[in-house]
Amino acid sequence: MDVAAMAALMREHRPRLVSATHIPTNSGLVQPVAEIGRHCRELDLLYMVDACQSVGQYPIDVAAIGCDLLTATCRKFLRGPRGSGFLYVSDRVLKAGYEPLFIDMRGARWTGPGHYQPAESAARFEEWEFPYATVLGCAAAARYAREVGVEAIARRSPVLAARLRVLLDAVPGVRVLEKGTELGAIVTFTIEGWRPEPFKAAMDAKGINSALSFREFAQFDFGDKDVDWCLRLSPHYYNTDEEVDQVAAAVAELAG
Repeated sequence: MDVAAMAALMREHRPRLVSATHIPTNSGLVQPVAEIGRHCRELDLLYMVDACQSVGQYPIDVAAIGCDLLTATCRKFLRGPRGSGFLYVSDRVLKAGYEPLFIDMRGARWTGPGHYQPAESAARFEEWEFPYATVLGCAAAARYAREVGVEAIARRSPVLAARLRVLLDAVPGVRVLEKGTELGAIVTFTIEGWRPEPFKAAMDAKGINSALSFREFAQFDFGDKDVDWCLRLSPHYYNTDEEVDQVAAAVAELAG
């Protein structure tokens, strides 16, 4: 992301909300969300960060990022159950009186026939019906990551991904798509001679967990890269160098 160009747009248009994705789903590129936040604070603009792919992969400091809102799911690098996630809301957002479009009974008190009082805390954004078992699973995943050490995870996972990129880049017919000054633990690539679903099925048959991304997920990025799909691999801290080598060897075999 070109932060200077983005800041110029902020000054010109004075948007109601600035939104940025820390790490996209279709690439391992780590975006400079703290630099963007600095400009948002200077211009007094509300700032929201999508940390879906970075929670559990990197330490997340909302004060350092300077965001007013931060969203994340628990099923990615945090390795919690699907259907769980969380929203961080700053004191500034609460004091300004922002509330969800459809407020639930947990989020407000009905104070009169034509009046209601939103909850003072971020609970105003919660709903009454909670999947409590899923939330407990999310909490267990968060505790597990903290016990391992998020700083240690942040050091280990990108190293494994970098190793995988080097190995894949050496395979004829394979094109690694990551570019940027900071790359996380998501590795995406295309391969000649294969369609997406059969290639993923072939990787599945080798016991390799992967995911597909398509142009409809990222029209601008995939348009710039001139690709219609890619395969995504996400090595995490518990993987070994040997497993990374085995994945690269499997891709090389399929490429051949």
